[in-house]
This record gives sequence, C-alpha cells and structure tokens, in this order.
Amino acid sequence: MKITAIRACQPKCDSPPDWRTALGQILVAVETDAGIIGHGVGGGGEAAIHVIRTVLSDLLIGRDPEPLESHWQAMYDATLPFGRKGIAIMALSGIDLALWDLRGKVAKQAIAQLLGGPIHKRMPTYTTVWDAIPEALIGQHRAFKIHLGKSAATVDACVDIVARARARVGPAVALMVDAWMTWDVAFTLRFAERVAPLRIDWIEEPLPPDDLAGYAELVRQSPVPIAGGEHEFTAAAFVPIIERRLHHVVQPDVCWCGGMTELVKIYRLARQHGVGVCPHRGGEIWALHALAALDPQPLAESGRPWMTWVGGQPAIHDGMIEAPTGPGFGAVINS
Repeated sequence: MKITAIRACQPKCDSPPDWRTALGQILVAVETDAGIIGHGVGGGGEAAIHVIRTVLSDLLIGRDPEPLESHWQAMYDATLPFGRKGIAIMALSGIDLALWDLRGKVAKQAIAQLLGGPIHKRMPTYTTVWDAIPEALIGQHRAFKIHLGKSAATVDACVDIVARARARVGPAVALMVDAWMTWDVAFTLRFAERVAPLRIDWIEEPLPPDDLAGYAELVRQSPVPIAGGEHEFTAAAFVPIIERRLHHVVQPDVCWCGGMTELVKIYRLARQHGVGVCPHRGGEIWALHALAALDPQPLAESGRPWMTWVGGQPAIHDGMIEAPTGPGFGAVINS
C-alpha cells in the first residue's frame, strides 16, 4: 500500500470569531492506492495547510503508511527550523491522526483496540462553562469547569463565581476552574486558599506555559491541584513538566500536541511519574480512544460544539460517553 495524496482544508463552521477561526481546526485526509482513506484533525488554519502542502506532503507521498512513528519523526525533523511548537506541530498532528485512522481501517480495528484494548466502556464527562453553569446542563455531566480567565479581575470576584457554582451543583459534583494563562503566582495562591474549602479538583493554566519556575512554586504551595498543558507541544516538552511534577494533571490536546503518537508517549511518561492526564477536549472522537484504552481514571471533556463537520461523535448520556467501536477513529466527515 502506498500513500498517493495528502489533502487538507479548513471546513467552514460557526467557530468563535477569534484565533479559533483564523487559525482553526483543519481536516486532513491521507489517501492510498488501495482506496482506503485516513482522516485526522489538526489546528493552525490556512498556515498549517500551507505547511502540509509545501513541506510535509512530499515526505509521505509514494511511501508505505507504516511505520507511522517513523513518519512522525521525519515530519518533525523537517519542520525543526520553523517548528518544534505551534502551527507546525498542529499541522503534523492532523497527518499523524489520519495515519492512525488509516492504520485502524487497514487492521479493521478501532484505535482503542490498537492501543491495547479498551479498559473502560463508559467514561464520565465534564463540560466547560463561562461564569455560571446553565440550569439546562445540570445533570448532563459528572463535572463542570468554570472559565475565569477573562471574566473576573479580582480574587473576590473569582471566588464568588466558584461559590455560586458549588451552591448550584451541590457537594457531590466535581468542579474545576480555568484561568487561561492570565494570572500570576500571587493571584493564584490567594485564589487557591480561598476556594480550597469549596473542593475544587484543579486550577487550570493559571500561568503562561513557559513559566516553569512559577508552576514549581504553585505545586509546592497551592492547596488546590494545578493542571495545564493544553497549549504545550510534543511529548518532549512534557518531559520536564511531568518529571519535575510541575502539574498535578497534564492536558495535551491530541489535535495540537503531535497527534496520537505523542499522546501515547505522554500517557506512558505520566504513568511512570504518577501524574494524571486529562486531554483537552478528550470527549472528541480523536482522544476518546486513548481515554478508553490508556487512562486509569478517564474524564472526558465535551467537544468543540462548532466542529459539526466531524460526524460519528458518540452522544453523551447521563454524563457518560463511549468510544466508537468501528475501524479507525470512527469519524464520519460531513461535507
């Protein structure tokens, strides 16, 4: 079997009017002479598509799809002068996921099977909300994450939002907060001390990703666990975070961090060091197989609602979700 073409586009959808559209999710298709097509999703919009068309495609066309891990390294090496993080790795992620999808379709197995077989049939879900939890969502998920990064400028205001959320969902539902890289160490510690009695499972990305010294201070002092890694790229970048335990929970996005090849490495490394993994948007079809097969305590974040062009996404029932069982990821691309 040989790869005959790699195609990429950015499907139109109602994505938010910010970088998530300008540099939004892209669809990648890897075509073969056997008529089997693998699909994946990356990020980076038209810039990532340009990287695929001008650099990455030439590395793979005419080659056997296997071993895909070797193809990952070749693509990474080819983008070293301008990559290592960001858009180049987002582009690579889409191709890697398409190759994994192709691997599953050739083997006639779901990706969870390729990863060793599912250990979870049904997995709990959580969803992210801004400021307040809508009444309509109560009971639909097993946990909620409150986005505070742009909504509250003071510690008092942030604490008030979390207190109202805890009162709304009761004591048994897990709550997390997301600061989206907008706080500093002092603000985070004041907030953590105030909300610790409210039983918060984690504070997500309080600092910019490169502030490793700040994260080291937070994990030493914060009474609330610290999470992060949504905006980090490649397993290599997670090595110091995990080995130094700079996060209690790491949150790679499989569509951005390097694809399934890198997510598997991150899971293995985290397991060795006793660090939790909760992939960003892990309830989407691309990461859901890894949660089913690799995660001892999976918690699947609900997907990007504007990604309507990816069909086959399992429905959430009573706060639980199941990974697809068909070949590959089980994605159906809606034209």
